[in-house]
Amino acid sequence: MKKELLSPAGDFEALRAAVNNGADAVYLAGKNYGARKFAKNFSLEELAQAVNYAHLYGVKVYVTVNTIIYEEEIKEVLEYIEYLNNIGVDALIVQDIGLMVLIRKYFPDLDIHASTQAHTHNIEQIKFLEKLGVKRVVLAREMSLKDINKLDTKMELEVFIHGALCICYSGQCLFSAFKTGRSGNRGECAGLCRVLYDLKCDDKNIIHNQYLLSPKELNTTNYGLELNKSRVLSFKIEGRMKSPEYVGYVTRIYRKILDDVNYKLTEEEIFNLKSLYNRGFTKGYLFNNSDKEFISLKSSNHLGVEIGDVISFNKKRIRIKLNHELNQGDAIRLPNQEGMYVNFLYNKRDELINKAKKDDIVEVQNKVVLEQLGKVYLTFNKKLKEQIDNGLKKQIGINIYGYAHENEKLIIKYTDLANEVIYEGDIVSKAKSMPISKERIGQILSKLGNTPFKVNNLDLDIADNIFIPVGYLNEIRRELVQKLEDKRCRVREPKKLALEELKVFKRNNKKIKISALARNEEQLKALINNKVDYIYLTDEYLMEKYGYLDNIYLRLDRVIEQHKDYFNTKLLIGETGSLKYCTNNEVVSDYFLNVVNSSYGNLLASMKVKRITISPELKLDQINDFIQHLDNKIEVEIIGYGSLEYMIMKYNLINNMELDANKDYYLENKMGTFKILKDKYTHIMGDKKINLINNIKDLKKLGIDVFRLELLDENTQDINNLIKQIKKELG
Repeated sequence: MKKELLSPAGDFEALRAAVNNGADAVYLAGKNYGARKFAKNFSLEELAQAVNYAHLYGVKVYVTVNTIIYEEEIKEVLEYIEYLNNIGVDALIVQDIGLMVLIRKYFPDLDIHASTQAHTHNIEQIKFLEKLGVKRVVLAREMSLKDINKLDTKMELEVFIHGALCICYSGQCLFSAFKTGRSGNRGECAGLCRVLYDLKCDDKNIIHNQYLLSPKELNTTNYGLELNKSRVLSFKIEGRMKSPEYVGYVTRIYRKILDDVNYKLTEEEIFNLKSLYNRGFTKGYLFNNSDKEFISLKSSNHLGVEIGDVISFNKKRIRIKLNHELNQGDAIRLPNQEGMYVNFLYNKRDELINKAKKDDIVEVQNKVVLEQLGKVYLTFNKKLKEQIDNGLKKQIGINIYGYAHENEKLIIKYTDLANEVIYEGDIVSKAKSMPISKERIGQILSKLGNTPFKVNNLDLDIADNIFIPVGYLNEIRRELVQKLEDKRCRVREPKKLALEELKVFKRNNKKIKISALARNEEQLKALINNKVDYIYLTDEYLMEKYGYLDNIYLRLDRVIEQHKDYFNTKLLIGETGSLKYCTNNEVVSDYFLNVVNSSYGNLLASMKVKRITISPELKLDQINDFIQHLDNKIEVEIIGYGSLEYMIMKYNLINNMELDANKDYYLENKMGTFKILKDKYTHIMGDKKINLINNIKDLKKLGIDVFRLELLDENTQDINNLIKQIKKELG
């Protein structure tokens, strides 16, 4: 199967750049429900135009609806999807499992691609999505190509090959939501991985003021052969918030790589890629990059590419010795890390110039109050932008056939091989004075001008001494071109959405039970002594030691590369692949599954999940909307007290800094102090504890069944006090 190059489009100019530079498909978003809310994105009218434009050139369109969907939004989202279906989008990229269920129910012919936000990283998750009717999965960026190639599935697989990386497993980050109110699961990420942190141990700074969580940019341009030989069908470029010239040029480069597995980038192409955007480059986990090469500690922004040195300066001018050309209109970053556009460029004779070559000495205005020597970096490449803007427009090759003989019908056919349109015209008459030549007919029919088409082959069977009016031939050409465009842009039959009324369930108004997560034996013993209803353990050794108790559950990881076998074990699961355990075990779903609507909750109920832990991102009024439509056979649990995990990372921060793994470490900046937990993965814990103990009566009215304590560093006395306070509130 032909590999697909999938490019981003944050606006119409980026869409054109992607199409004209060789994308097989583009992904984009409307104004809502996309994971890049702060890109320009497309209005409803623009979405229809975008689909027509892309389809005209044989490019597929995938629309992102890849946020978690709250209960009160379901009707509006489905109406939006009805519109997307009816304008002919080729697939939806979706995060929310509940929404996947609804799309398959109401739009059975519309393809679903599971977003990377769905956190898919093992074969059991893929099997789960396959049962939901998902056609393609965008795999977690933490997976290696070696492991991807081992996946035994017929599911279409998609991976990112270039652009920005998240440090946290996608769909698993709560940092932005709980520190800024801008949810990464709602397309509003504030990029808190891109800010400065101190690393602390024993109340001392081990590392001061560095970008400890900011990954470099993914770049796999050296791996064309491996990409082409892999199990992956679709190769995705990140960048819906990047410029059209970035989208166009990166698409052009990977088009060359996918078309020629032995293609090696030229020095100019490498330079251009760096000048467009880079935080430093990494081959990422796709090709098992080491942690040392993964993070850009010194900067979280575009580094640019070196083009020279500041050799002197005064208050008005900066003198630069170039090792690469510099153009008027370029942007540069100077040794004080401030940037500026080169509006005026002077040569050694103090003459204004618009271009300087390698090895030239030039001067620019000192607009940034530079007071030091050092390197100069190009951060905006005007020449490259113009090259992309004025690049060749993509054209569609067509064959033209014409038949014209006296006393027979005129027949003209245009075909792109996949589609054909035919004009069957009037009876051709004999010329009385000025016959039209075969060459002239060919010229008129081939006059495609600003249309998307070009002539690959012209096959004319034209008799001598016939007459056909030139205006008539022009009309035929215009009509056939329009019909061929329409055929290429045709959409599926419109579907009218007929929503079913959601069933309202009466929740059992039973006494709220208490659950708690224990991370060590001291906490476990305190919970047992306080007769907590359900206890979750992170330690398998403790599970084996205390497993004789019938209220003990093992908390499984939320990243599982290979599943173990469990039988007749109570489990708290953190990723969808672990739903396989519902067959032989009592299963509770953890908050990492991002359950925020009844469609997802009822799916879990149908799979015999005993209870769900709802997302901590839900507010009380949203819980009320959600829970009234939730099957009352399944219990509902809420994180009522404790420390949430804000992030889980494959990146090993402690090892990368060559620190003692047996000590406790914290990230700190003006936002707070965040404890780091380390096992196979790195966990960043929240700095503020959730505390809904005083809201227990309200939670009971909503229909909450279980109130959970998510313990972190609490001791026996802390736990005793918490349980006492909760029981007092419960009455």
